[in-house]
Amino acid sequence: MAGALLPAVTAFMIDRRNFLKSAAALGAANAFLPATASAQTTAPQAFDFAVLKGRARALAGAAYQPVPDVVPRTLANLNWDQLQAIRFQRDHALWAKDGLAFRLQFFHLGRGYRESIRMFEVVGGQERLIGYDPGMFTYEGSGIDGKALPADLGFAGFRINFQTDWELDIAAFLGASYFRAVGAEKQYGLSARGLAIDTGMDRKEEFPLFNTYWFERPVPDAKRLVIYALMDSPSVAGAYRFEIAPGDTLTMEVDAALYPRKSIERLGIAPLTSMYQHGENDRRMADDWRPEIHDSDGLAMWTGVGERIWRPLVNPPDLRVNSYLDENPRGFGLLQRDRQFDHYQDDGVFYERRPSLWVEPKNPNGWGKGAVQLVEIPTIDETSDNIVSYWNPLEKAQPGQELLYAYRLHWGAQAPYLPALAQAVATRTGIGGVVGFDRKYFSWRFVIDFAGGELAQLGAGAKVEPVISVSRGSVETTSARPQPQISGYRAIFDLRPLDNSNEPVDLRLYLRADGKPLTETWIYQWSPLSVTHKKHWIIP
Repeated sequence: MAGALLPAVTAFMIDRRNFLKSAAALGAANAFLPATASAQTTAPQAFDFAVLKGRARALAGAAYQPVPDVVPRTLANLNWDQLQAIRFQRDHALWAKDGLAFRLQFFHLGRGYRESIRMFEVVGGQERLIGYDPGMFTYEGSGIDGKALPADLGFAGFRINFQTDWELDIAAFLGASYFRAVGAEKQYGLSARGLAIDTGMDRKEEFPLFNTYWFERPVPDAKRLVIYALMDSPSVAGAYRFEIAPGDTLTMEVDAALYPRKSIERLGIAPLTSMYQHGENDRRMADDWRPEIHDSDGLAMWTGVGERIWRPLVNPPDLRVNSYLDENPRGFGLLQRDRQFDHYQDDGVFYERRPSLWVEPKNPNGWGKGAVQLVEIPTIDETSDNIVSYWNPLEKAQPGQELLYAYRLHWGAQAPYLPALAQAVATRTGIGGVVGFDRKYFSWRFVIDFAGGELAQLGAGAKVEPVISVSRGSVETTSARPQPQISGYRAIFDLRPLDNSNEPVDLRLYLRADGKPLTETWIYQWSPLSVTHKKHWIIP
């Protein structure tokens, strides 16, 4: 998504641009939490994760009630620039005067952010409401009179600052259950969510809402911040615990307890949301002056049996959902492997600095059977988040269950636990055939560069071969040759379609020598519809 350290969540399709209108709300939580208006005078209540799970379970046992829209029309009608003009005053940040390593600033309600989110501080196992005060904000340039706003308005979300840099935030939670974080590059990019429901299906997606947050007051010199969140939606209630550790790679330890209200067809655990418009492998929408535009360029997977897989992203001509079956996956993530400025030429939003995000399951017995699902949605520009990936359990969630998931999120320049095998570092495609010879039929070329592992140590006489399989068509003009510029190897092949079908073709490739794999497995889904060179189609 475009923009530097802007914590706003940009929607990726029309329904996503309106997701806040249909997001879940506080509902029956009011039976277990003090109402916002009265909580400021209510005595502190005991709080820990067990208490929160109990509240979520009780919430799921009651009928879902959407939160009423209490945002004044003056705020709801703000344009983007007016909303951005409302700024939090840093001296009002939580813990600003306490000499701690963390501070929190809050986002104002307005425009698309219309759910009033409650915030609590937890001190000594007791919760204390953080009340909204218009004096926390400056309104110059927004057209809003802060003094005229309701005293119990609440907040839209929050951002986290760390002692290494009080100017730039390290993470932000804003909108539905969305949140983002940064590593050493201090550059926002893709987002994570608490949960995805029915993503990529033929009906409206459901966006659960983190309607309440609790911030555990850190002890002096603490380098980790603990945050809790209560989730609600028509289908599920949930309790979340986040333990955030800043660093060159920022990590989040996540514990989630989910309590379904009803059966859920497609449950997405640890969902990641990103943007891919065009890149070196997919130029279907490459009508911009910049060579590449994307927050992530591929889905990486580490399967339960140890196979490493790389799937370059595409901007497809139609909605695509791919399921990669697995059992007890070791990890998956949306990565930005290409980190060279000249490949993007964007000196405003710096796509080469966008963080990668890796999900590492932590459940002692694993996550069982299911699939890493990848949803790719057509987009015409970079303001739309059109890529989603998550873990989809094989067994459907049912009402009355308690579903427990624990995982670690790694936000940084690269994924942790790099494989011993070489990695795919570039994928390029174009018209096939042999230069200088007339083409008698259509073919499409794939060029994949691998680097790392043992490739740089291979001798000149090494017999490296590409192992290629395709779901349809024939493979021609194959080769694997050294690529000294990257201390690696380049694999090349042409795919010749044998029919006029527009159905996608699944491709798979890795390099081996002496019967042993040298690289991770590259997989790809190529769509004939993405090719504009229809004049070249000659099917015998």
